[in-house]
Amino acid sequence: MGVHDGHRERLRARFAEHGLESFNELNALELLLCYAIPRRDTNELAHRLLDAFGSLSGVFQASMQELTSIPGIGENAAMLILMVPQIVKKAHVSKAKETKIIRNSTDAGNYLLPYFLDEQDEIVMMLCLDNKRAVICCREMGRGVVNCVDANIRRMVETALKVKTTTVIIAHNHPNGVALPSREDDNFTRTLYRSLGLLGITLEDHIIVANDEFVSLADSGVMHLFKY
Repeated sequence: MGVHDGHRERLRARFAEHGLESFNELNALELLLCYAIPRRDTNELAHRLLDAFGSLSGVFQASMQELTSIPGIGENAAMLILMVPQIVKKAHVSKAKETKIIRNSTDAGNYLLPYFLDEQDEIVMMLCLDNKRAVICCREMGRGVVNCVDANIRRMVETALKVKTTTVIIAHNHPNGVALPSREDDNFTRTLYRSLGLLGITLEDHIIVANDEFVSLADSGVMHLFKY
């Protein structure tokens, strides 16, 4: 057993006993890389990644091209790094889907929040409920520039009709901002509220997400203004 093998085994044993609580960012990344790069000093590679991207969060937000530009990081290692945040997101979304009934804005926000984990793009989600407030579906309706109003609203109306929903809640994120509605958000919400209303469908809420926080326009008293 070489010196690197002994170090790997100590990392694995430490994780098995205590989890990642006692690990710093370097050690955590080093251990992860062990499973993609079996015959190399992953401590050095972990240092290179953290130096290049600034933090563990920065490493997980890097693209395939950016990761493989780091000497020693091949496709397998890059793929493993890319998979981690996506698997975590899948797990959180799966947990959220255990909620079958949306009683209020808190339920809606908690249901929708995992869909925005680690998203660098602005996206809009649409949650459809039946007349007993059970979840019918939750779908992504737009990505990139959410304020492409006509296209997004047409798609939302078509989806609402197709799934025969009675109540709609939408959410979108401000990736680099705060969870407060802009003037464009208000205009978008007003147009969608009226478009769905003509079909007897209620737009109950618009939730704005930033990082791990969200704001409900319904709770803020904004939604009722769109009736007029």
